[in-house]
Amino acid sequence: MHAFTEKDLRASFVNASLRERNALVVPDLAHVAWEDLDYFGWRDPKQPLAGFIVVPVDDAPVGILLRRTEQRTRARAQCSWCEDVTLPNDVVLFGAKRAGKAGRNGDTVGTLLCENFECSANARRPMPPAYLGFDVQAARQRRIEALRAHADGFAREIRDSA
Repeated sequence: MHAFTEKDLRASFVNASLRERNALVVPDLAHVAWEDLDYFGWRDPKQPLAGFIVVPVDDAPVGILLRRTEQRTRARAQCSWCEDVTLPNDVVLFGAKRAGKAGRNGDTVGTLLCENFECSANARRPMPPAYLGFDVQAARQRRIEALRAHADGFAREIRDSA
């Protein structure tokens, strides 16, 4: 993923109003390791139920405003994007309004995601070999590609509903 500026991030949100985009608290981008990310996500401590992600789709940023559900799941959930089975962090249900008229009419899409958007780190974490001759690097690359495909698909679903 290539680096984005604060202006790029604010302008990229497809399911947020102008007021919501202007009120965004964007984290410090100077220390972001963009090359290790498949999407950029952050949480605003002032808005504990809000989440913000920016996914590169066709080399253009697609920003999505997410709302976390207040209710926790009964069983420990698995992230739909990184599909990490070791569950190193909490996974929660996020909902996102679709872009355009569909979103204004209340149409939403939900997904299970790592609570603090650790998917890129989870996909890159070395995994133990499953069997003799297991190609750890190839498996890691498949996980990264799957994460990118899940993020891209979700972003397109939100964006293209306008």
